[in-house]
Amino acid sequence: MLFNLVRKDFIIAKKYLLIMLAFAVIGPIFISSKLEVLNGSFISFLITVMYMEYILFNTVSMAEDKFKGSSLLSATPYTRTTLVKAKYLFVLVIFIISLMIYTITSQIAPLGLEKLNVTNVGVSLLTVSLFLGILIPVQFKFGYEKTKFIFFMVVFLTPFLVPLIMQWLQSHNMSMNITVTFPNFILEMLPSLIALVIGVISMRVSIQIYAKKNL
Repeated sequence: MLFNLVRKDFIIAKKYLLIMLAFAVIGPIFISSKLEVLNGSFISFLITVMYMEYILFNTVSMAEDKFKGSSLLSATPYTRTTLVKAKYLFVLVIFIISLMIYTITSQIAPLGLEKLNVTNVGVSLLTVSLFLGILIPVQFKFGYEKTKFIFFMVVFLTPFLVPLIMQWLQSHNMSMNITVTFPNFILEMLPSLIALVIGVISMRVSIQIYAKKNL
């Protein structure tokens, strides 16, 4: 049942799907070429995946809001819990597709993209989880129209602010190194584990909100 709902979301977003797939290839190359900071490939992937997640998720939300999709889906055998879980699975699939495209591009295109390590992938997933972990419950609570403007501004400003922040941090020799005694493989997996916890908490909050929502 989850698979059918995720497929439904991709069908709704098909108008922008090819554009986003092309952006998943071109975006990291273009952004990385404009960044003059360390780890520019990782930052370019992070910005690209944030854009893809936001555009595709909101495309589906906008269509469902316009055509009263929530009310129609509530009349089907799908439970509200299943509908919420499908949204989180949808954004996870987008992340996996983005990562696969980036990895393939970095291997076959000699344009300066570096292969992401486990920590880079985990930090990217953690950033996406933090953003969507707030966006999705807020949208379930207040609806698409009331939440889109604030989050649109956040995403719109990201490509401009992130490079400036990174350059400022590097120019002031600032870092976020934390000395801990965990084994290296745990440290490498830690961002992914935190992202998983945030995603589960966010999903449970969304399930509770949606269960009480008057559709």
